[in-house]
Amino acid sequence: MTKQDELKQLVGQEAVKFIQDHTVVGLGTGTTVKFMVDALGKRVAEEHLSIVGVPTSARTRVQANSLGIPTKGLDEVDHIDLTIDGADEIDTNFQGIKGGGAAHLWEKIVAINSRKNMWIVDQSKLVNKLGNFPLPVEVIPYGSRQLFNRLKEQGLHPEFRMTDGKYVTTDSDNYVIDLHLKQIDDPEALSLKLDQMTGIVEHGLFLDIVNTVVVGTPSGPKVLNARP
Repeated sequence: MTKQDELKQLVGQEAVKFIQDHTVVGLGTGTTVKFMVDALGKRVAEEHLSIVGVPTSARTRVQANSLGIPTKGLDEVDHIDLTIDGADEIDTNFQGIKGGGAAHLWEKIVAINSRKNMWIVDQSKLVNKLGNFPLPVEVIPYGSRQLFNRLKEQGLHPEFRMTDGKYVTTDSDNYVIDLHLKQIDDPEALSLKLDQMTGIVEHGLFLDIVNTVVVGTPSGPKVLNARP
C-alpha cells in the first residue's frame, strides 16, 4: 500500500465514526470511499449497525452489498442523513471538483438530497484555487461533438474522456468531457455558464455543498468544519 493509500484508509476509517445507528447514509464513489465502505462493512458486521446505504454508482453498490451493507436507490428512501464522498480538489472556500470517477451526476443528486455532506480526502486534494484537476462535464451522446466544438470555441479546452479508444460512459450511459482549465477564477460564474448549455447533463463543480472535510495527513486525520 502506498503512503497516499494509507492516508486514504485512515480518513475512511475516521469517517465511519460519524455514522450513527439507524440512519440512511449516502455512499460516494472513488478510491478513498472504497476504504470507507470497507470500514463501514466492518462496523456493520462487528457492531450489528443498522443502516441503509444509498450508493452513487453501480460499483459502490456492488461493494457495499458484498460487505453486508443493505442498499436502496435514492427514490426508495425519504431522506439521507449523511453522505460521505471523496473529492478531486477542494479550495480554501471549501468548493470542490468531483467526477474523476465519472460518477458526479449521481453524486450530486445524492448530495443535494442529503441533510449533511462529508468529503474525505488525502492532503494532496487541498488547493488554493480549483482547476488544475480537469473539470468533468457529463453530456448526452447525441450532439456531443457539436457541444464539444462550442466548449472549444469558448476557450474551455475540452477533451472527450477515452479508454482504449472508446468513449468513457457513465452509469447513465452518457459521455464525459474533461475541461482542462488549469485555474478557475470564478467557479460560480463557470457553474452558471455550464448549467445553461444544452446537452450538458451535469458538471463536476460542487459549490456550497460540503459541511465537513476529513483530511488525511502524516500526523493523522484532520477534521475541518466547512459549513454548519
